[in-house]
Formats: sequence, C-alpha cells, structure tokens
Amino acid sequence: MLLSVVMPVYNERTTLFEIIRRVLAAPVPLEREVILVDDFSRDGTRELYAELPARFPGATIRVFMHEVNRGKGAALRTGFAQARGDLVIVQDSDLEYDPGDYPKLLKPLLDGRADVVYGSRFVGGDEHRVLYFWHYVGNRFLTTLSNMFTNLNLTDMETCYKVFRREVLAGMVLRSDRFGIEPELTAKVAKGGWRVYEVGISYSGRSYEEGKKITWKDGVRAIYCIIRFWWAD
Repeated sequence: MLLSVVMPVYNERTTLFEIIRRVLAAPVPLEREVILVDDFSRDGTRELYAELPARFPGATIRVFMHEVNRGKGAALRTGFAQARGDLVIVQDSDLEYDPGDYPKLLKPLLDGRADVVYGSRFVGGDEHRVLYFWHYVGNRFLTTLSNMFTNLNLTDMETCYKVFRREVLAGMVLRSDRFGIEPELTAKVAKGGWRVYEVGISYSGRSYEEGKKITWKDGVRAIYCIIRFWWAD
C-alpha cells in the first residue's frame, strides 16, 4: 500500500529538509511518496530541490512548481492530481504538524473503519504550543459553522491533517485556491457520505514572526466558502 504525502511549499527554506526527514521517518508500515508543490517561493526554497536526491537517497520525492503564487488550495489541487497512493495525507511544510502522529491518523483507515480522518488540535491529551486566543476562537467558530451546514461533529475543520482514501478525492472537483480549501473539502466529504473519523494530534504552532501565513481575511473567506460549497458544487 502506498501513502502519498502532499505538501504545499511556500517560502519554507529553513524547515524544508527537516519536515521531509520527519515524513520519511514516520513509523508507519507503508511505502510513501512525497509530493512537493512549490507555490512560487521567493526565499531561496527553490534552490534546495536539487539537493533532495543526495540528502534523501532512495526516497520518492516529486516536485511541482507554480510559476505564480496561487495559494494553498491550488497547491493541494496540483498535488492531489499527481498523487498515486492508496491513501493521501496533507502535510504542511513548516514544523507545526508532527508526522509522528501518522500512526494514529492512519489507523482508522488501515482498520477499514474510515474513509477520511481529520487530526484535531482540540481533542486528546497531546501537547500543544500556547499561542493566539483569537485564532482559537476563530477556528472554533468556523468549525461550528461548518458543522451546522455539513451535520458533522468535527472539532477542528481547519486542521492541516486530513487523510483520504484515494477514491474519496477521485470523486471531487475542487475549486478553492487559498485556505477556503479546508471548508470545501469538508463540505464535499459530507455530501459524499464518507465515513469520517477524528483523532487528537500534537501541535506546535508558529507565530507570525516565525512565518505563520493565515490571517483574519482568510477567516472571512472561509465563512463564504462554508456557505458556497454546501449549496453548490
């Protein structure tokens, strides 16, 4: 069984090699391919890709480039289209999300109980870095609003960690370019009637000084996307 790790990359020169190392070291009994989608990085990240074969010999790492900055949703759409795995997981290219959580994210899928698994930052006893109160409030508000439309009882709709059986993504036409991809994916998973599980994960959030990119404007856009993608394809 093959696991495709789809990783959007935008200006992550300082974390790129380390996150790839952690992905390849994740303790799961699956072959894996890493799909990097560079969304027009301008900090020197693109110069690092030539070093990947020497740094990670034998690993399957494929790189795709956007020639303009299009957003996380566009990067995921590119990556999903290239994924060859039986299972597909979304992995941010910073170090906020720990690939050491892969075993529990994959377990409901490997056991045959789930079609989709979300990793929640708000359930379980795993460690979390303490950061922004209003980000927490915003995330909970957006998740609740999404749940009202989808009739799911998620605790963290905006999480990066989403894992899909290949056939779930194969039946979707995704349209979002930016962070609206999170409510869009959730709406389409709910409409498809797929079996969804949620597991607690650790979280080491970044501050804006450390490179965090999402802003309040993305939250406003997410509200629009929650409504739009419930009523329309």
